[in-house]
Amino acid sequence: YQLEDESAHLDEMPLMMSEEGFENDESDYHTLPRARIERRKSGLEWFVCGGWKFLCSSCCDWLINICHRKKELKARTVWLGCPEKSEEKHPRNSIKNQKYNVFTFIPGVLYEQFKFFLNLYFLVVSCSQFVPALKIGYLYTYWAPLGFVLAVTITREAIDEFRRFQRDKEVNSQLYSKLTVRGKVQVKSSDIQVGDLIIVEKNQRIPSDMVFLRTSEKAGSCFIRTDQLDGETDWKLKVAVSCTQRLPALGDLFSIRAYVYAQKPQLDIHSFEGTFTREDSDPPIHESLSIENTLWASTIVASGTVIGVVIYTGKETRSVMNTSNPKNKIGLLDLELNQLTKALFLALVVLSVVMVTLQGFAGPWYRNLFRFLLLFSYIIPISLRVNLDMGKAAYGWMIMKDENIPGTVVRTSTIPEELGRLVYLLTDKTGTLTQNEMTFRRLHLGTVSYGADTMDEIQTHVLSSYAQVHPQTGGNNPSSTPPRRAQSSTPKVRKSVSSRVHEAVKAIALCHNVTPVYESQAGVTGETESAEADQDFSDENRTYQASSPDEVALVRWTESVGLTLVSRDLTSMQLKTPGGQVLTYCILQVFPFTSESKRMGIIVRDESTAEITFYMKGADVAMSSIVQYNDWLEEECGNMAREGLRTLVVAKKALTEEQYQDFESRYSQAKLSIHDRVLKVAAVVESLERELELLCLTGVEDQLQADVRPTLEMLRNAGIKIWMLTGDKLETATCIAKSSHLVSRTQDIHIFRPVTSRGEAHLELNAFRRKHDCALVISGDSLEVCLKYYEHELVELACQCPAVVCCRCSPTQKAHIVTLLRQHTGRRTCAIGDGGNDVSMIQAADCGIGIEGKEGKQASLAADFSITQFRHVGRLLMVHGRNSYKRSAALGQFVMHRGLIISTMQAVFSSVFYFASVPLYQGFLMVGYATIYTMFPVFSLVLDQDVKPEMAILYPELYKDLTKGRSLSFKTFLIWVLISIYQGGILMFGALVLFEAEFVHVVAISFTALVLTELLMVALTIRTWHWLMVVAEFLSLGCYVASLAFLNEYFDVAFITTVPFLWKVSAITVVSCLPLYVLKYLKRKLSPPSYSKLSS
Repeated sequence: YQLEDESAHLDEMPLMMSEEGFENDESDYHTLPRARIERRKSGLEWFVCGGWKFLCSSCCDWLINICHRKKELKARTVWLGCPEKSEEKHPRNSIKNQKYNVFTFIPGVLYEQFKFFLNLYFLVVSCSQFVPALKIGYLYTYWAPLGFVLAVTITREAIDEFRRFQRDKEVNSQLYSKLTVRGKVQVKSSDIQVGDLIIVEKNQRIPSDMVFLRTSEKAGSCFIRTDQLDGETDWKLKVAVSCTQRLPALGDLFSIRAYVYAQKPQLDIHSFEGTFTREDSDPPIHESLSIENTLWASTIVASGTVIGVVIYTGKETRSVMNTSNPKNKIGLLDLELNQLTKALFLALVVLSVVMVTLQGFAGPWYRNLFRFLLLFSYIIPISLRVNLDMGKAAYGWMIMKDENIPGTVVRTSTIPEELGRLVYLLTDKTGTLTQNEMTFRRLHLGTVSYGADTMDEIQTHVLSSYAQVHPQTGGNNPSSTPPRRAQSSTPKVRKSVSSRVHEAVKAIALCHNVTPVYESQAGVTGETESAEADQDFSDENRTYQASSPDEVALVRWTESVGLTLVSRDLTSMQLKTPGGQVLTYCILQVFPFTSESKRMGIIVRDESTAEITFYMKGADVAMSSIVQYNDWLEEECGNMAREGLRTLVVAKKALTEEQYQDFESRYSQAKLSIHDRVLKVAAVVESLERELELLCLTGVEDQLQADVRPTLEMLRNAGIKIWMLTGDKLETATCIAKSSHLVSRTQDIHIFRPVTSRGEAHLELNAFRRKHDCALVISGDSLEVCLKYYEHELVELACQCPAVVCCRCSPTQKAHIVTLLRQHTGRRTCAIGDGGNDVSMIQAADCGIGIEGKEGKQASLAADFSITQFRHVGRLLMVHGRNSYKRSAALGQFVMHRGLIISTMQAVFSSVFYFASVPLYQGFLMVGYATIYTMFPVFSLVLDQDVKPEMAILYPELYKDLTKGRSLSFKTFLIWVLISIYQGGILMFGALVLFEAEFVHVVAISFTALVLTELLMVALTIRTWHWLMVVAEFLSLGCYVASLAFLNEYFDVAFITTVPFLWKVSAITVVSCLPLYVLKYLKRKLSPPSYSKLSS
């Protein structure tokens, strides 16, 4: 009852989102966000405003669902080497990245094209020319431009599709050795079935998800590289099933009766539950299988040869289930132009109706109406798409050729203008803002702290402590064991600093998942075997492999102070002391790091003294409750975090043989359970994690990328809001946000407290609302809760913040945040990241930028733009984004102006001649006007720039103007429409007034004046001249003059060469252009745009 009362009380408490406060009746938050977002529309209005789209798409979805009934994914039992025993049909193991197949290619591409209003309109107009009554002029005047546009598009798509097909074919036809009763057989990757036994060699790609049965390595384990799966560049250790690894020979896999039980296919690449059962032994052997016994598809074997049994194929593999289909991105500019073409279409219909009305609906008026529609169809220019697409290609080429940002690749050529319209930039932290290169900076023992300059002291302590111990233990004689035992059983004695340093260094050297790898000098496999036999632990060819760079940094550091990790396999680990002695430790259990537990543990037995020790290291949040009481840990962690260091707490606990045996039996029992295995195992491990002795606190630094601070500063000045989405800890994320100046020095940081329920979220949001101008730091879990109940309010509050940091975000959460921002603000978003975990975020944003980094190339391949360093973002947006948007806006409007002028002239011509639906310009003149006479100068607008690149970077504030979208809006468009109507009217009336006598020559005169006007208008629009523009202007003029000689059917050559013709054309052209030049000059003088103040 208490709970109900509380929620009722909450409902009465309005969550005030804005200054005026929603004091009205609907302030309870069930109705609040929705009431504000949308007013329900009435039936017809809903249908017109997009209801029809909704209906069509739902019908299509329904049809698709009927055709593709999704097969339910089930758990499975797989018999080793017997694919025919599986009860169900599993998908083929082929990879398919193609969008279309042979039958759907043409329809698919055409649908993508005619989805745009513009192209659909042209298709209808061109088809109407086959009807004799509606035929106006020649067919080629309509079909040639349309055919050209479609040919270009289809060719481009076909090339892309063919490349995808080749890539897929290459992967699917890779050969693998399959083990059968008769020996090895070569099979194609696409023919592998569930239950096959597949042999994968070193450096070969794993073709499907398998359970790891055997390996050629003596240790019974191997390394795999997973950078194509999860974006991490380090190697992962995988372990073979011990039952099959122990079999004497390969062929024995067929002499046993065994099966693997595997859970149903799922998304999570970091977990797996299954069991391995051998039936024919007595008693039957059961082994539990976890993630370390699996080999996922698309990973690569890094050491040895592996044999596995296939459990998932094709669509059910983890790598395929985790790839989302990228959507086709459409830029904002294209959408705006699409809106304008619809407005033009309305104008066209109105104009035609007016013409027919003025005719008095005489005769077959509906036929005339259609003929007028066709006559004026030039209002909507087909060349708009061609010009814009070529423009985009040109911008892409310019970006790739820019020496200041080398290595930049444009992968999606359709959205360069988006770079000029961004308001939100969402960035990953590790590897994007930071280098992902760790260096060990600080060791803290509670009473004493060692920094970079005092590391040599640690070295002396380590040296002295080993010098004391080892003279006693001459070899392994038993007399040395009792004194050590006695010492460990009395922990209350205050230890000397030296022994504490030694304990701490030893713990760091033992508690990890790092493996030293030796590159053999010769590089031949035979030699590595012998090298390992000789225990060739030379320092120069040793490299460390681990699942996180932090761990490698710690082990490198212990090597630098004298305790070196020289070898490691599944069961043992060897350390080399400063004196050159090798200590062997037997590994009894390893508890790997998970994002839930935030800690990792290891139980080792010292071979020389038979002591069993449980070491553990982890985040301070997780460890503070496990270690014995102390008064310094929390404070020191805070201090290190403020310096920008990543902290780890290290602790240990000595175990007796009995304690360990008891633990082991409970642990192995828990690991075999099929239900709630994770919970049971965690409970057993937790029984150990009590009252650990705190050894030390380590601090590791992750260095920032080059020029991160000035770049973030520049982006902030440009009015771009930066959000950092990271999977890292809250403390680390906050300190990187401060050190990279994402949050400026003066700003407060509001750390959103962890919330789990609706009530807590409500109170916490209210607390946050009272703060002004402070950055928000929120964790993934709290974010989920808030989005569940208060999505609208949270997004609205967060958008007012100067900076937002979301930590502990999963890849799907990152993508979700991007989608939310797009939906709620309607602004353009850009996501930037470098690892496989950023791919979904990059694909969800309007514009995705990938960085080729340490974490592999996955992000840069999925992105629209790929760069090599974070600092290149500044120039990409400020210079290229600005230019692409400004140029495309000018180009689009100019092409429309070109069509509007000729339609105005046609309208004047028809109305003077008693509203006859007769074309003014026939056949080639129309095609020539749209292409050869005016194309080059108009296209040369893509070389125009309003500010020099240096200026744009020096004054990022200029970028703010672009996000308002003023270069292309209904206002600018109307100005162009007025210009077109004015010029078209002048040209036509001028031609009619000055040529009473020779009426035949109207066409020649008005057309010449029209071409000249267009060329002058280009010159008027350009802001910065480029030599190619001048060439284009004169080239077009030359083409026109030259073509006059051939076009005898339209022009009377004798008349064209006379003086009256020349002066009349010049007079009309001057009247049509001069006023505009005057207006432009006055505007520059009286209200200059912001950029011209800088450039003057």
